[in-house]
Amino acid sequence: MLEIKIHGENISLTDALKDYVNKRINKIERYLDDSVQAVAHVNLVVYPNKTGKAEVTIPLPYLTLRAEETSDDLYKSVDHVSDKLERQIRKYKTKVNRKSREKGYKGLEFLVNEDEAKNDANVDLDIVKTKQIQLKPMDDEEAVLQMDLLGHNFYVYENDKTGITSIVYRRNDGHYGLLKVNN
Repeated sequence: MLEIKIHGENISLTDALKDYVNKRINKIERYLDDSVQAVAHVNLVVYPNKTGKAEVTIPLPYLTLRAEETSDDLYKSVDHVSDKLERQIRKYKTKVNRKSREKGYKGLEFLVNEDEAKNDANVDLDIVKTKQIQLKPMDDEEAVLQMDLLGHNFYVYENDKTGITSIVYRRNDGHYGLLKVNN
């Protein structure tokens, strides 16, 4: 069963909008095994420039589905996010189902019939390059500078004060994010 939790930022959530989100996101439930209990976290944001953003995160056992979309119409953003999630499921269903069976995960099978999946390309998830790196102790600001100097979108390093492995990354909004790895 898919439970939907809707949160709004800079917007009052009307019953019509909640019903629309529920209708669109509930379409995902048909792809999930009946035994899966999942919560879809939907975040709706309206920005001062009147654009609307819809973000949906669905943590599943051993896997997380996520999509976001920004457009000039919040309803259109919800439509696009729903479509993106369906495409993700159809695109990766074979790989996810195979890995679930191999690892013995119960209840994670995506239920997609072949007619729905035949137009979606089989995804090649082969790793084509491997690098080994030496983590350098540095502070967060130095890591951002190093990432920018290298022209990368992320940089892995060891925090010089805490010794924690961390990753800085460039976000879509142009700002930076920080991930701290707990061992």
